[in-house]
Amino acid sequence: MSIDVKIPPMGESITSGILANWRVKDGDTVKRNQPLFELETDKITSEGVAESDGVIRLRVEAGTEVKIGQVVAILEPVAAAGSNLKSEISDLKSPAPEASAASQAQSPSVRRLAAETGVNPATVAGTGKAGRVTKGDMLQAAENFQKSAPSPAPAAPESQIPNLKAQIPPAAAATAPSARSTRRRMTPLRARIAERLVQAKNQTAMLTTFNEVDMTAVRELRARYQDDFTKKHGIKLGFMSFFVKATVHALKEVPAINAMLDGDTIIDNHYHDIGVAVSTERGLMVPVLRDCAEKSLAQIEADLGAYAKKARDGKITLDDLNGGVFTITNGGIFGSLLSTPILNPPQSAILGMHAIQDRPVALNGQVVIRPMMYLALSYDHRIVDGKEAVTFLVKVKQAIEDPARLLLGV
Repeated sequence: MSIDVKIPPMGESITSGILANWRVKDGDTVKRNQPLFELETDKITSEGVAESDGVIRLRVEAGTEVKIGQVVAILEPVAAAGSNLKSEISDLKSPAPEASAASQAQSPSVRRLAAETGVNPATVAGTGKAGRVTKGDMLQAAENFQKSAPSPAPAAPESQIPNLKAQIPPAAAATAPSARSTRRRMTPLRARIAERLVQAKNQTAMLTTFNEVDMTAVRELRARYQDDFTKKHGIKLGFMSFFVKATVHALKEVPAINAMLDGDTIIDNHYHDIGVAVSTERGLMVPVLRDCAEKSLAQIEADLGAYAKKARDGKITLDDLNGGVFTITNGGIFGSLLSTPILNPPQSAILGMHAIQDRPVALNGQVVIRPMMYLALSYDHRIVDGKEAVTFLVKVKQAIEDPARLLLGV
């Protein structure tokens, strides 16, 4: 019995998305839980998997907007699919033009091109699996038909040329040597990011304050204990875990930063779930590290590594992104020396880390070279005063320059 492959529920607020990419081809044999497609929504990118073994028949092309619950493919039992394949091969060998099984095996794109161009798929040599006629075969046949048409060309085929061009995949158009520019639709995730950034600029009184931090103490601490840390925990000790713990320390000292504005109501948060911005090929995501006040550096590093892998694999869930009270973003990994990060609503502040550079600084009346990092704190001035923002940033600086404060809580 065939099984419908449907777009799975993604959360109450998500009703549609873009079927960004098929991981399989039409007619492939797939296994249970094998990834089938990637779905991009305005919040996350996720995968759809096979419910059982079978042969897949695609019903929707990549790049199509789909609704939650929509059928995008059919999974046929392997035995039934094998029977269908034998029938298709027999029909291909038969000269009878009315072979219905062959026409049923044609993909939607092949049938559409046949209607638009007038090219009969039965007259096209297929290069697909088991000799199936593919979309590329139809486009090539239509192009050959245009070249062989007598001059002057009839009006009807001439009018079909734009339709053929519209069928060329975006990747092919982008690589055309004569194209000086191309157009592509914004993905739902990128559109959502743009919407939230504009919202943060237009609906908050955002201000940024800066400071710089000497990374010498943290660098020396990492160098001294890196091998032992890695052997015991199986992960490397990075800089981000220190900044997460320093942020929690500063939030406890300046609780106004850990508050949010909801209309004319101030919400004071008494927990410390910290979002860490992660850059992916599909856009920026901010998974949330839960209960950071109770976690060790090793636990935070493990969570960071797990989230980074989920983001790369497109397996971040809505629960991973919701509920943060504060965000940290590190532009330094891309070489940024200084920036003004934009708030992540409804949070009241965001900390920006930047590149570490050896710079001359005055220390005890002498000029010395130190590994320095600029820090930027953007905050909503409607709820956070300048004194509180500056004090918060100073507390972060002190904790990084003297990590013992994190152990002593001072």
